[in-house]
Amino acid sequence: MATYTQVIYHVVFATKNRERTLDKSYREELFRYIWGIVKNHDCHLFRVNGVEDHLHILTSIHPTVSLAGLVKAIKTGTSKWIKDKKVFPKFDHWQEGYGAFTHSPREKEVLIEYIKNQEEHHRRVDFLDEYRKLLREADVEFDEKYLV
Repeated sequence: MATYTQVIYHVVFATKNRERTLDKSYREELFRYIWGIVKNHDCHLFRVNGVEDHLHILTSIHPTVSLAGLVKAIKTGTSKWIKDKKVFPKFDHWQEGYGAFTHSPREKEVLIEYIKNQEEHHRRVDFLDEYRKLLREADVEFDEKYLV
């Protein structure tokens, strides 16, 4: 019997204290590096994008890979890459934790467009308001003290 899965995750995490350290000049290189990490874990990256203080990743994961393990690999791998390459000099590290939300394959194209348009979106909405909205839409109970 084969194993078949189709779980799409929208993963969101921020820089430490949501500091605006991911300047635009090297973000595309960071996204390519993330793509490599995802690919090396036999997962599929649909889209990655972000702004100065946080990232969005839309991915499906291989059945043998845990979500926590993939996010840890992305965060530790990119932290090391950023520090080795010195591409974001003010970057310290990523926040603890992350948000991850499951979605239907029918929602994939809408989510890709949403993630693709992060810069435009964040001209109107700040990260915390966006994150609260994502948590509420997913019916995730959260404590406000852990968001600030």
